[in-house]
Amino acid sequence: MKWIYIAVGIALYIKMLVFPNPAIDSAELAIVESIVQDSGVPNAVSGIIFRNRLYDTIFEVVVFTTAIMGAKFLLANEQPSQTVYQFTDHPSIVLARLGATIAALVGIELAIRGHLSPGGGFAAGVAGGTAIGLVAITSSSTWMEAIYQRWQAATWEKVSVLVFIVLAVLTLVGIELPQGQLGRLFSGGWIPVLNILVAVKVALGSWAAILIFIRYRGLL
Repeated sequence: MKWIYIAVGIALYIKMLVFPNPAIDSAELAIVESIVQDSGVPNAVSGIIFRNRLYDTIFEVVVFTTAIMGAKFLLANEQPSQTVYQFTDHPSIVLARLGATIAALVGIELAIRGHLSPGGGFAAGVAGGTAIGLVAITSSSTWMEAIYQRWQAATWEKVSVLVFIVLAVLTLVGIELPQGQLGRLFSGGWIPVLNILVAVKVALGSWAAILIFIRYRGLL
């Protein structure tokens, strides 16, 4: 089997050397520029997700919420796991928590500036969820659960979804904030706010999923 992988890798390398890069059509560039001007943000992907295809994005957020609720429902009748597998050696704990710190900082950056550079709410939420997961595999599950309850993360998750839906509906009916100057932090109308709301929702939803699988499966 490894020879097949090697052959595929060589073929892919030859393809990159032999075949030239496809030329970018000027019409495609015009479409991107049109999206940037219409949305008011340099990141055309964020403009598409939170403006041109906002109707789809609403249901993507709802589907993620439904998935978390479904996991809670399906595992509610099971007995919690008696054994939780996690890192116990000191070097692994230090590296995991260092990685969690970096992932959390990256998540905050992507959430705040996702409309100006590559990134956005979904990527920021994944980075935040990664940070929470790295902390979870090096910390007590009881401690993680206590923090989750203390900060009422489940409530904030639901609030972020509801606020996102309300702002999305306002955008769809044409009620928007001023776009501001292109390239500035406070620009793009509702898009920066929607980015942050999605980041909060995905990160907190990931936290809930992590706690569920730790409680009932003993692992991530």
